[in-house]
Amino acid sequence: MNARTRRLTTAQALVRFLSAQYTERDGVRRRLIAGTWGIFGHGNVAGVGQALLEAGEDVMPFHQGRNEQSMVHAAVGYARQLNRLSAQAVTTSIGPGATNLVTGAALATINRLPVLLLPGDYFASHAPDPLLQQLEHPVEADVSVNDTLRPVSRYFDRITRPEALIPSALQAMRVLADPAETGAVTLALPQDVQAEAYDWPEEFFAERVWYVRRPAPDPVELAAAVEAIRSAGRPLIVAGGGVHHSEAEEALKAFVEATGIPVASTQAGKGSLRHDHPADLGGIGHTGTAVSDDLARTADLVIGVGTRYTDFTTASGTLFQHPEVRFLNLNITGFDAHKLAARTLVCDARSGLEKLLEALSGHRVGQEYEAEYRSGKDRWDEVVEAVYRADDENAVPTQTQVLGALDAAVGDDDVVINAAGSLPGDLHKLWRSRSPRQYHLEYGYSCMGYEIPAGIGVQQAAPGTPVWALVGDGTYLMMPTEIVTAVQEGLPVNIVLIQNHGYASIGGLSQETGGERFGTAYRFRAADGTFTGAPLPVDLAANAASLGMDVLRAKTVRELREALAAARASDRPTCVYVETDPAPTAPPAEAWWDVPVAETASREAAVEARERYDRQVAGRRRHL
Repeated sequence: MNARTRRLTTAQALVRFLSAQYTERDGVRRRLIAGTWGIFGHGNVAGVGQALLEAGEDVMPFHQGRNEQSMVHAAVGYARQLNRLSAQAVTTSIGPGATNLVTGAALATINRLPVLLLPGDYFASHAPDPLLQQLEHPVEADVSVNDTLRPVSRYFDRITRPEALIPSALQAMRVLADPAETGAVTLALPQDVQAEAYDWPEEFFAERVWYVRRPAPDPVELAAAVEAIRSAGRPLIVAGGGVHHSEAEEALKAFVEATGIPVASTQAGKGSLRHDHPADLGGIGHTGTAVSDDLARTADLVIGVGTRYTDFTTASGTLFQHPEVRFLNLNITGFDAHKLAARTLVCDARSGLEKLLEALSGHRVGQEYEAEYRSGKDRWDEVVEAVYRADDENAVPTQTQVLGALDAAVGDDDVVINAAGSLPGDLHKLWRSRSPRQYHLEYGYSCMGYEIPAGIGVQQAAPGTPVWALVGDGTYLMMPTEIVTAVQEGLPVNIVLIQNHGYASIGGLSQETGGERFGTAYRFRAADGTFTGAPLPVDLAANAASLGMDVLRAKTVRELREALAAARASDRPTCVYVETDPAPTAPPAEAWWDVPVAETASREAAVEARERYDRQVAGRRRHL
């Protein structure tokens, strides 16, 4: 090695490079890749595995996972907690280890959250061909299973020569650190190339800082936005995840306090204002609050801040019904800003809100409008109190009473994590967020199995913060494996495990759409062959205990409150197990969601469901 180069394997060079990458925003610097998750097999053990061992924990911390998908979930939870300013890498072998990344990669990209994926790949030399677990394609010899990651990655490359790593690694960091482009980034690493030595320029390993931009709005767009707001009589802000990612919560608070414009939140944006702020109306859309959805139907200007307008938010195009409703979208990506034929402010959420506030000096909505939405907020608060309240402390709790007990147990900075099942709807309607990062709902992909590994990632990102992973039995059975990781690392993640014997959310949806809850209960087969027999005799609490968790069983509301308090005080991973009263107690949906129903059917339930569907779909609008 001469003075200007360093001889390392490709894997060793990659690890050294990653250890020297930083982000900086508002003068705060963080490591861009703060650690690497890994499960080793023949596709990465002698390359990336050896490189991590040689580098040591000070250079690149290593985290041992149990499932490749869940490692990505943990990394995503970590990145979200840190507002996308720091990320983690995930390394796997080839074959099933690599394809297990696909679900996690899709989740990361859909939610605009950074994660670096480093799957092993076939030999670039094709010397052993086919090797163990290699996919053989009859007409495309350069295809491997890693190509399944292309459509769910924001950047993808296969490093077939050592020197090819240099431009690709730089592009990978650029995408990970770019707030408009970020998501999953994949560098597929052929096994032989990982272990191949090369004389690397020293400049490749120099400390590099990726500045995370806060672009300001274009003056022409800003002027049009100000005009639209000044002329609106019933404006409504829809706050999305971009408010959190850009740390714009204080800017949003200042904006609404000056203008009186109320705020409704998507799943990703909930917590943009504290729940007790007079302008915070809670969730919007299919799982929204009555006050949010009532105002959305009559709003003449909808101001989207950092949202991508999923069908849950728009009630599948049926929510915004004012005859002259128009949209103004403030978003760092032009792709999202232009949705719903909106006027656009393509800029950072904080910068955009600050500029809007400055330009709107003295403007405020009418007093009658403020009184209307504040009265609606008060009425909804009474609904929340009613479904949280348990009049009989010795009764089996309902699911909403579980949330009420947890609400009473947590502090302002606790983090509550959920992703799938019936809980997201209940939480979006009912949870009272007290801080920007308390409400952690992954609803872009709504991936069962996300909660437990994400809890580990959040705990890594915010040591000392109480973290609660809320899971139903269906989600728990998907991916409980990272409990072992939490125990191994001494991470005091709390799991609230709710047993309701099946897919409660999809069971309800099946009932509504004429499916008669087919295939959604966890029960033995009955004589007619359907799954309508006795509940299965599974003991999920015993399973959690077998993986090393402390387990607290709660049979009544009183026992639940005591168990939650004990879990929060514990310094060990703890599971609170509760079997709930299956009677639905959450408020019904305040807006529609389009799930197509069979157009022709012989069963009465499906025929009636189709009649309801046809009535609802008639209300859909295309906003042009």
